[in-house]
Order: sequence, then structure tokens, then C-alpha cells
Amino acid sequence: MPEDIELKPGDVVFRLGNSMESAAVIIADRDGQYSHCGIVVDSAGHTRIVHSVPDEPDFDGDVDRVKMDRPEMFWRIDRASAGGYCRMLNDTVAPRKAAEIAKSAFFRNTLFDDDYDDKDTTRLYCSELLYYSYLRAGYDIAGPERHTYNVLVTSFDNVIMPSQIYRSKYFKVKRIFSKNDVKDNS
Repeated sequence: MPEDIELKPGDVVFRLGNSMESAAVIIADRDGQYSHCGIVVDSAGHTRIVHSVPDEPDFDGDVDRVKMDRPEMFWRIDRASAGGYCRMLNDTVAPRKAAEIAKSAFFRNTLFDDDYDDKDTTRLYCSELLYYSYLRAGYDIAGPERHTYNVLVTSFDNVIMPSQIYRSKYFKVKRIFSKNDVKDNS
């Protein structure tokens, strides 16, 4: 992660992961360049990223759940080969509200949605967390399009992919970066 990034609550962050799960998301999301997303929140004056992720335990016995990490942890070199973030256009209230909604999902210990069911918000996957948070803040950032996501012998229908949020008309890409190069889009 470049040191000069200035994240604000409500910014949407993306990463291209290094795991097999990340590769499966990229294969399923043919238009996508990122396999995972989260939202920036303020936690007692500290910038954190709330995201829902499988297979990143913080301790032995940790379950897949909504997490709150420092940006450096979210974009750790063993977890990400590229990253970026977007900021909402023309609204400063909704991003803060969406960030608070996402943070409440963390504090409720919301589990990861292994069924990828965007109609049930008792468990959330990464892009569903962002969709749900921004929808409650007044914006449908994913639109009506849904995808089929195939993992091994299982198929999930009606999945919101990270690329839908990345391409949302409500956001402007502020910065993209990889291990090898940094590009500023501001």
C-alpha cells in the first residue's frame, strides 16, 4: 500500500488476492480486476477497513466473518498483489452513514455468507456488505445485475461481484496500485 493514500470513511477499497478463492472470483467475474472489497470506517479516530472474508483467521478457532483491519493488513503483500479505492461522488453524508452501517455489522459479529445469498443479510460476503451498507444509506451501488458464481461443483446464483461496485456510477476511482507500480487517478 502506498504511504500517501488518504482514505476517508465510506471509501470503497479493493484488492486482487493471492488465494485460490480470489482466483475463483476473478474467473467468475469476467469483467473484474479485483477479487475482494471492503469499506473504510473511522474507529476511535483510526482508519480501518471493514470487510467480510473467508479463510483469514485472526487467531486459532476464528470463524469466517466481517472483520475490521488496518489498511496495511487489508493490503498485506501475502494477501494482495494489487489494490485500489474509490470515493463517492457528490455526497459526503451517505458514505459516513454506510461506513457506520458496515461497522455495526462488524460489532454484531456477522458471519461470512458461504451461500452468497444477497437476500439474507444475517450473513454477508464482501460485496454484499458494501451493497447492503450503501443501500441503507440511500444508494443502490450494485444495480439490478446479478451473476452466477461457480466454485468446484457448487453454483451460486444472484451474486453481486466486486466489479459491479468498482464500476458503479456513484464512485470515482481515486487510486490503483500494484506491487510494481503506483498510478494516481485523482
